[in-house]
Amino acid sequence: MAANGTGAATLRYTLMRLGVFAGCFFALWGLVYIGVLPRGLGDSNLLWVLLLSIVISAPLSFVLLRGQRDAMSEQIVAKVDRAKGRLAANRASEDA
Repeated sequence: MAANGTGAATLRYTLMRLGVFAGCFFALWGLVYIGVLPRGLGDSNLLWVLLLSIVISAPLSFVLLRGQRDAMSEQIVAKVDRAKGRLAANRASEDA
């Protein structure tokens, strides 16, 4: 991440996405612990809860973090456009 704040939206989105996953994981783990959801077979309980957390957190993140994802996208597009501009300037200076 550069000193001018580039990457802040990406870091914020990533942390928020991890937060949604962690929330889903602990909620599902609690539901399994109190017996609302069935336990996995044998020692597969943790794996089952992890996989179910991924499946549930993905659409939740898609809906809940739309604004943050758009901000991240704008930031990435701006960075790519600056890089393309520098590349075009370098090519033009080489041709001259």
